[in-house]
Amino acid sequence: MYQHLLVSLVLAAAPVFSQATPSKTPPAPAKPAADTAQKPAAAAAGKGVRTVEIIGTEDMKFSVTNIAAKPGEQLRVRLVVKGSMPKIAMAHNFVLINKGVNQTEFINASMGASATGYIPADKKAQVIASTALAGAGETVEVTFKVPAAPGEYPYLCTFPGHAQAGMKGTLTVK
Repeated sequence: MYQHLLVSLVLAAAPVFSQATPSKTPPAPAKPAADTAQKPAAAAAGKGVRTVEIIGTEDMKFSVTNIAAKPGEQLRVRLVVKGSMPKIAMAHNFVLINKGVNQTEFINASMGASATGYIPADKKAQVIASTALAGAGETVEVTFKVPAAPGEYPYLCTFPGHAQAGMKGTLTVK
């Protein structure tokens, strides 16, 4: 019920915005939700980049809520969005922020930042890596260098209401 109410509110108040269209992906077989932790793996052949795939769905949860990484590792996060709702009502992104950032302030500021993909311009310095927004059937990705300082770095979806509904996770650097 909460999801339907939230979607109704988002539809009623959602501003219209445009972004580059992420690539469409064919439907993939469902993955079991039980494996939410990713362990550092051998680097991709010849590139030194490890890819972590996260699925975002209309239940406003990430399929992966904990990513373990080594300091300085090259990491590619690929966000695959599944669902049937229109992008203006249900889009997702992956935004990794610095440890110690006040998440509530960041999330509240993001709600009014539709022109910048719900990443507030005045808080851009707090962002380590982010993707564009993606709707159902779309895939977006970002490649970045994991911070050198060990610790826990939060990631979240900044589309209005999603982080508050639990669409977030932690990058653990050790």
